[in-house]
Amino acid sequence: MVNIDTVYQRVLALANKEQRGYITPLEFNLLANQAQMDIFEQYFYDLNQFAIEKESGIEFSSTIDTLDEKIEIFQTATLTSQTAFGAAFPSDMYKLGSIRLVIRGTAAADLNAVLVEHVSQDKFLKVLNSPLTTPSNNRPIYVREGDRFAVWGNNRALLPPCTNCISIIYIRQPNRVEWGYNVVVDKALYNAGASTNFELHGSEQTKLVIKILELAGIVINKPGLVSIASGKEANKLQQEKA
Repeated sequence: MVNIDTVYQRVLALANKEQRGYITPLEFNLLANQAQMDIFEQYFYDLNQFAIEKESGIEFSSTIDTLDEKIEIFQTATLTSQTAFGAAFPSDMYKLGSIRLVIRGTAAADLNAVLVEHVSQDKFLKVLNSPLTTPSNNRPIYVREGDRFAVWGNNRALLPPCTNCISIIYIRQPNRVEWGYNVVVDKALYNAGASTNFELHGSEQTKLVIKILELAGIVINKPGLVSIASGKEANKLQQEKA
């Protein structure tokens, strides 16, 4: 976790040091959420790229382990119910891990749950009607459509309506951050109780500062901040590679 006030004060200090103007709390909150999401999404791109390069014989084990650690913060599990119209994915889901049918127990990550295999819509009827692949409650399948899905089990039938019978393991999106404040004598003063910190790994503090400065230069027409942020980002990348 990264303290939002620490990042805000560093962003203001760097912007003011270079006499590039004042970034308001409203501007900062908008940019902070965008920066957090940009860094978060980059994890998956980097993980994919490093995995490809590792397959080519280039060793990136430590980097991949670090990315996995940063992503693991957002891994979660939840129980959901299926109706006659199927079930809905969590509203905060970014990337699906797996779906399981809970046969025994009530825990969202129950080890006794049966893994549900994904089947694309174009192959669904073929899988459903083949004696070798026809689903059962011990070998269920699911079909996805938008933000909903349906689990099929015994007798080639939609799983009957059930409560908390399906476990979804997924990577959720980061929660929105907020630098909360009270206005005292026309000045915004930090209010910890009204604030929400960044959920990113603590090592991302400097990267957040750089990214927010960069976005500020583009979005709120402070072009000098782009070159400042770009220079700091280049220095950080060089240090990481050293």
